[in-house]
Amino acid sequence: MQQPTATDDLRRLESLLDFYLDSGVDCFLDEEALDWPAQSALQARARQEAPVPAQPAVGGGHAGQVPPAARTPEVASGPASRSFPAQERSAPSAPTPPAQGQPAVIPDREVIAAARDLAATAATLEDLKAGLESFDGCNLKLTAKKLVFADGNPSARVMLIGEAPGRDEDLQGKPFVGRSGQLLDRMLNAIGHDRSSTYIANVVPWRPPGNRTPTPQETEICRPFITRQIELVNPDVLVFLGAASAKTLLGVQDGIRKMRGRWMTYSGAGRDIAAIATYHPAYLLRSPLEKRLSWRDFLAIRQRLDSSN
Repeated sequence: MQQPTATDDLRRLESLLDFYLDSGVDCFLDEEALDWPAQSALQARARQEAPVPAQPAVGGGHAGQVPPAARTPEVASGPASRSFPAQERSAPSAPTPPAQGQPAVIPDREVIAAARDLAATAATLEDLKAGLESFDGCNLKLTAKKLVFADGNPSARVMLIGEAPGRDEDLQGKPFVGRSGQLLDRMLNAIGHDRSSTYIANVVPWRPPGNRTPTPQETEICRPFITRQIELVNPDVLVFLGAASAKTLLGVQDGIRKMRGRWMTYSGAGRDIAAIATYHPAYLLRSPLEKRLSWRDFLAIRQRLDSSN
């Protein structure tokens, strides 16, 4: 029997990741994994060690003796004993207010309209960034550490757009600076570009907690700002990193496998802009075999830029 190779293991891992994505599991709930078996063992030990409180005698029993019917269930053994110690059964505490002291808002049409009006008044990228910093209509701002506005050259002919910042981006305030950002830099270098000749942004400028996917409401609130950002940069080519940003700004419904490598049109900035979608660098880190397809996409981008000179 042939032994499985490293390539076979990688393909099985990719299939498992695809299964999770298709099932809707696309983010971690915390920065580090929680050892649930260890937590269960700690809870079981706490139940066993919980002291039995003394109760007054009932029906002529000796003082301090607890009748069998009055004993607490925590000291019993077997499957029936599944209750938690008294301190774990206490009422839930009130939710902690946001760190920045701002109340959370309910996303509605008024909030979206306010975002649209604020974005429309920005005459420059500096105005747009200042408007985002003062905008309190998106609750992601309450949990994010920094606004992740953009990086690169505002006069660049090519603009790259992702979905939302991650942990490293949230800490530094710049898009694509983690491992996926390093891969993106190498991909740009391979076609003779770098951050001095490109402009990079995200649809959502604040990191969602735990790197979860932004909700449709959060994306809709932030969409006027990225739309205005595209208008102010006015690039010749738009590159969507992943399907989420392309679906938001192009209105397409295809998955990234069907969408990537196909030239589309973005209507904005008073003209039509050539647009193409490719795999997100974070996905390529999980699926390195797909890098060959992204390489084709970036070659097509370079050819498009050269032909429009």
